[in-house]
Formats: sequence, C-alpha cells, structure tokens
Amino acid sequence: MSDDKIAKILEFIHQRNPEVGELGLDDDLIDRRAVDSLAFVEFLYLLEELSGEAIDPEEIDVDDFRTLRSIDKRFLSGASA
Repeated sequence: MSDDKIAKILEFIHQRNPEVGELGLDDDLIDRRAVDSLAFVEFLYLLEELSGEAIDPEEIDVDDFRTLRSIDKRFLSGASA
C-alpha cells in the first residue's frame, strides 16, 4: 500500500469535496461521490503524477476508481513517483 500517495489522494478529495467526510480504503468512492465529473480530469492528472505513468482513458474501467484500494492496486503499486 502506498500510504503517502493515498494521503495525497485523500487530500485532493477533501480539498474539492470536504462534505465527503472520512474515507476508508474500501469505501466506495463512486457511491460516496468523492470526485465529481468536473474534478475527474484533475484526478487523473494527480494519479499520473503519483504513478509516474500516463493513463490512457481508453484502458481504464470505472471499477479502477471504486475504492482507494483499487486505485492503489491499479495505478500506484510499484509506481516510481
């Protein structure tokens, strides 16, 4: 688990959506509306920065963003940034 990177993701979410409250690793970010559609592109840029790799929107699935754990597994585990 990339704790420092997860902390940066949580900071991003709470800056844009403070009403979301506390989020655990397995909370459903989509159901909780943690990142709205307007902030999603910024969210992708953050993930690219944290992972050190470009994210091709054609190769992602909504489930890749469902939880912090799934984000870590898909984008951050083994990332060099």
